[in-house]
Order: sequence, then structure tokens, then C-alpha cells
Amino acid sequence: MNQEEWREAARRAVPDVTGEITLPGLEGSVTVLRDHLGVAHIRAGSMKDAFFAQGFCHAQDRLFQMELNRRRALGRSAEWLGPSAFGADALSRRLGVEATSRRDAAALGDEAKVMIEAYAAGVNAFLASGSPVPIEYKLLGATPEPWEGWHTIAVMRRLGLLMGSVWFKLWRAAALPLVGEAVTSLRYDDGGKDFLLMPQGGEADRWRASLADLAAAVAALMEAAEPDATGGGSNNWAVSAELSATGRPLLAGDPHRVLELPNMYAQGHLACPEFDVIGLTVPGVPGFPHFAHNGKVAYCVTHGFADIHDLYVERFDERAEHAMFQEMWEPVQRRTESVAIRGEAPREVEIVETRHGPVIAGDPASGHALTLKSVQFAETDLSFDCLPRMLRADDVTSLYEATRGWGLIDHNLVAGDTKGHIGWLLRARIPRRGRECGWLPMPGWTGEHEWQGWIPHEEMPVLHDPAGGIIVTANNRIAAEDHPDYLLTDCHPPYRARRVAELLRTDPATRSPAGSATIHGDVLSQPAGEFVARLKALTGCTGAAEKLRAEIGGWDGRMAAHSVTASRYIAFRVALTKRLAAASGLGDLASHPYLQPSPGVAPLMQLWWALPALLRADDTSLLQGESWDGLIQAALDEVAATPAPENWGEVHRPRLAHPLSALFPELASLLDPSAEPLGGDGDCVMANGMIAPAGPRTAYGALSRYAFDVGDWENSLWSVFHGTSGHPASPHYADQHKTWATARMTPMRYAWDGLEAAAAARQLLRSSPNR
Repeated sequence: MNQEEWREAARRAVPDVTGEITLPGLEGSVTVLRDHLGVAHIRAGSMKDAFFAQGFCHAQDRLFQMELNRRRALGRSAEWLGPSAFGADALSRRLGVEATSRRDAAALGDEAKVMIEAYAAGVNAFLASGSPVPIEYKLLGATPEPWEGWHTIAVMRRLGLLMGSVWFKLWRAAALPLVGEAVTSLRYDDGGKDFLLMPQGGEADRWRASLADLAAAVAALMEAAEPDATGGGSNNWAVSAELSATGRPLLAGDPHRVLELPNMYAQGHLACPEFDVIGLTVPGVPGFPHFAHNGKVAYCVTHGFADIHDLYVERFDERAEHAMFQEMWEPVQRRTESVAIRGEAPREVEIVETRHGPVIAGDPASGHALTLKSVQFAETDLSFDCLPRMLRADDVTSLYEATRGWGLIDHNLVAGDTKGHIGWLLRARIPRRGRECGWLPMPGWTGEHEWQGWIPHEEMPVLHDPAGGIIVTANNRIAAEDHPDYLLTDCHPPYRARRVAELLRTDPATRSPAGSATIHGDVLSQPAGEFVARLKALTGCTGAAEKLRAEIGGWDGRMAAHSVTASRYIAFRVALTKRLAAASGLGDLASHPYLQPSPGVAPLMQLWWALPALLRADDTSLLQGESWDGLIQAALDEVAATPAPENWGEVHRPRLAHPLSALFPELASLLDPSAEPLGGDGDCVMANGMIAPAGPRTAYGALSRYAFDVGDWENSLWSVFHGTSGHPASPHYADQHKTWATARMTPMRYAWDGLEAAAAARQLLRSSPNR
């Protein structure tokens, strides 16, 4: 077909969301109102029907995304996406996502089982309804596959897969033989001092391990090293009723992830006699796992960076049939799975597991490899039991009790209720073990670095109505190092958290739903300011390099979309990071086997994050005799010799790429919505971040922005980065993008009388007489 024929086919693939439809499996009728943004507001007569209808509406809007994420979870995405997806599929097979998701579903309580089965039945009801399927199926020559309840757990598991510590440990493990003791400088910056969640707003120095602290890990890694081995957050905040501009608690924030089309989140509203909840849903998953309110309590999350993944260096026998543990050889488990690949023959994946978990890096045949023991897989997880309980919570305290047992991924769960309370909880399951486990893979054969049970729910870090009336989380450090339990080693720098707290303290206008947009859109960069100060003090530059030094040295450090100097600063910082990579030799580690597990660890990105702290401390331990001033001058010379860039908004403009546009480039104009220029960067509150090796385009940012006015719910606001629909031809595919790009939001309509009066579309889902 030609392009116009494809466009017409895409238009026909958008389902009708009006009228009446009979769906076997429903117990009663369900009303679905669509507002002017296409958001589905679902009202059912029972909780079971509510989850059924949620599955049906998710399939209407996001079926292709849901199935692609299920395939990614189960290691089957290469069947659609081709060889580029094989690495991620292989990792999913090694991790055993299917088996663990089936295990967890079987262990759920009755209420959660009803929830996941009703949701899957709703998806299948859409597949059987005769509605058109998304255009992507026609492109691929594929047919949608039916859903089972456990699939929802697999999708949720995939969306938080291995977030956090595992990548930092792999990076340092690869770097250790090259840099020795300086390996402990390879971490995110602390901004000078860490800005703590508990006590809220406190500051503390980080513990930096020595090689003596890590002696066991160093010995194991050096034993495993080849002879020539040397040769990516979110913001949220709460303001108390006493401090807010409204006299009611305020919750606001923005989850940061890769700008993946369609969006990880979809706005939604689900009501039945047991609850009435509005917020961000996850297509493929029932309920509201992360962001929502139910008319009594509102909640939101950021990634907590708790250390829930441990790596072990395993010692294998000559045939890699056994792994050593406490001077005994234990048999390993082996299996081989076949991964189908679009356009290619299938490839085999060998899975090797020890008592700790699967090998994820290295080759057991060499005598050593790294295995992963993760909270996400090691034991039965009952996170989905929490979902229906959370929807019925009456206040902050009961919400936190409802999360007992949550373990799929760690979160800072911030909440506020209509009784006037605010709170923060580290929602996670964290094993007890030594702090040394946070830095490097530990020897797996000694038995000295095993988990010693779990931190009980009652002992997890929590705050209720803290003094000062403000709670801020932005992936910053949870608590000082003297906390009785080891919680984490790596976390994001405190720049964003410190800036949000400063704005809330100093500008009363920010303490309202509308004023939250000022914080969402803040583009002041702390590290940019530090680079400015360094360049102001630098002497010895001449010519064009001196002109560039003076330009950046006179800049205000704001990553504003209109700023050309912001573009020059980023070009300079990239050039300096590349020189650090070359001087240290760490740039040569890109092909190291420890850095290969999908999506891979990029040395340049790791060094990008470490650079501000190294400069601040004048730490030359990685420079192999070079000086910082010399590297800075060389970077200035390089950037000064290049043509003048466009303003930062243009340079930083994202490409919103549909997962199939690379396979069908001739249809990219249909599949890929156009994007607006963007300000901000990964160091700003407006965290439109880049991946240094890939260039200055925005790669990740706020998937959504929200502000809950707790108690006056019609005064709440939200937006998402493209739109509600996953159908490229839908009017709601990208209708929120311009609003989002300028950090603005639109009303979050909740009251049913107003929704009825203003509904843009109405659909009645009827039960079958023969159900």
C-alpha cells in the first residue's frame, strides 16, 4: 500500500468508543465516559466488573503496547522487532520472568486473583468484540494473542526490571582492574553533600568504601579477570495543609523515564461501590500502582534507589557443571531456550543458574561468571495483593499498611489525605546484608555475603507530618550512612531535590496546584553553575577558546530552551567527558562482558554523572598524569572550532519514535508524532535528560506531570507527554504534547456530574444475557 492507503488503514483501526456493546463475562452494565482528552472514566456496579472494563478500555486504547510489553517481559519481542531486540529477550529468558510471574500469580490472595483474571477477561472481550485491531498488527502481519491473568504481573515486572543498583555494580566491576582504588569514585555525584529524605532536608557525607572494605570482592573479581582486562528519575513533593496556598495538602510531581511510545502511563478513572479512583494507569496492569487519588487519599511515587539487587562472582568447575559454595561443589541448573527473531533464524540462549540466581554476565566455561540475586525474582512476590487494598485506603496510615509486601520495585511513596496529613514511606522489600554488597559483585563461594532475612515492614523508613511541612523526593539519598540497616549505595545527585525544596520554601506561589508548574518547569542547573565557576577561574585560553570560556563563564546556568549558551555548555561537557574517558582508559570498556547485559552500560554516561564530583574535589586519580585544566582547555578548543549551535530547545528536541518506525521508515511520518523544542536537562527539575553517547536530543523526561489538591479534587491538574491513545491516527495520540512541553497542565476532572455533562463520548458495556 502507498502512504495514503496506510493512513486510511490507520484511521479505520481506531476503535469506536461510543454506543453500546455486549460483552460476555460482565456481571452488569458499565458506563464509560470519554472526556475531551479521550480519558476513559469507567463506572461499574462491582469491583470485578470495574477491572474487567479497565482491561477492555486499555485494550481499546493501547493493545499493541500491551502485547509488545508482554512480549518484552517474556523474551519474545524479537519476533516483532527483529535482531535489535534479541539481547533484551535473552536477558528476560535468563531472569525467568515467565516462571516467576506464574509463581506469583498462583500465590496471590483471592481478591487479587479475581482482579487479574477479570482484567485479562476484559482484554480478551475486546479481542472477541469484532473491533478493529491496531494498525501495527497489519504492518507486522500479526494477530493479537489472548491474555491470562499472570500476564499482568509479567508486564509490571518488566517495567521496573533491574532498575537501580545492578548497573552501577557491573560498571565498577568492569573498571576495577583498570583503576584500582579509584573505582570508589565511579558513582553519581553527591552535590557536595547528600540531601536526605530522612530527616527531611538533612545533609550528610557519603561513606566511600576503601579497598580494605571491599577486599573480598576485589580478590574475587581479580581472580575472575581476563589477563588483558586492563588493556539513568523522578520528582515528587508534598506540602502540608498549614503551609500550602490552599489550606489543604498538596501533592505534585513528575515520573521520569525514557520517552517510549506509547507512554508507559495512561490517564484513567475507575469507579465501583468499593472505590472511585483517578490517576495514571499502566496499560497491561489493573489498578493504579503509582499515582492516583480515591477521594480520601492521594499518592505518588519516585524510584527510591534502594539496593534490591546483588551480584556474585561464581567459581565454576572445569565443565561448568558445578559452582562452589562453602568448599562444596553444587550442581548448577541448565536449560536452553530458543528465541524467534523476525527476519532471521532463531537463536539459542543457554541459561545457567546457581543458588544465587542466573548468570547474567561472563562465561561459566571460563571458570567464573556473575550471577544475579534480585528481590524481583528470588522469592514469591505478593505486590499485586496490595493493589486493590490501596484503592480502598482511607488515609495515609491505612495506605501505607495496604502496601505491606510490595516488592516488585522500590518506591518513595508520598501521600496526603483529606484529614490533613502528609507522609512518605520507602515502599520496598529489602534484604538484610552488609554495606559492602552495594559496591561490587561479592564472592559467591564463601557464604559470607548471603542475605540475612528481610527488613520488616514496621522498620522501613517512614515520615508522618514532618516538621517544616514539606516532603521532597527526587531519587536522592534516603538516610545517612548511620541508619541501622543498609539501604543503598548509589542514588541520584541531590540537585533536583535541593532545588524543589528551595522553591517551596522561598516562593509561596509554588505551594498550589497551578504553582506546581513553576517547579515542574524549573531549568536551573547546579552542576552547570559549578562548571561556570570553574571556567571563570581558568586562565591561559586564547582566541576562540577564550571567547567560549568567557561566554559560558558569564552564563546564568539555566538550561532554557532559547539559550544558545546552554547548547555550548553541553557540547563542552560532552567533550570534557570524552577526554576523561580517554585519559582514564575507561572509555575502552564499552565491549567488556560485564557491561553487555541489555540495555548495556555505557562508560561515557557513567563518567558524565561522575564528572562534577571529580572536578569539585580536584580528584585526578583517574587521569593517568593529565590535569583537569589541560583537559578543560582541550575541550574548549574542540568546541570553539565547531560551528555555532542552534538554541538549546532545538538541539535538545526529542524524537518521539514509535517502536516500529525503524522497521518501517517509510511510515515514520504516520507513526512518529512531531516533537516540540525542550528546555531542561538531567540535572534540572525539568529533567529532560540526554544519553551522552547518543548526543544532545532529549531521551528521557517526565512521562506525566500532576498536582493533587487534596480535598478539592476538581482543582487537581495533569498532563502526559503525548496523549491518551496509542493509535497513531487517533486525535488523542499526541494532543497533550504541546501542553506538556511547556510544563503546563490541564484540569483532572473527577466529579461524575461534571463528567456526565461534558462527556465527549459515551459507551455502554452490557453484560450478555447468557453470561
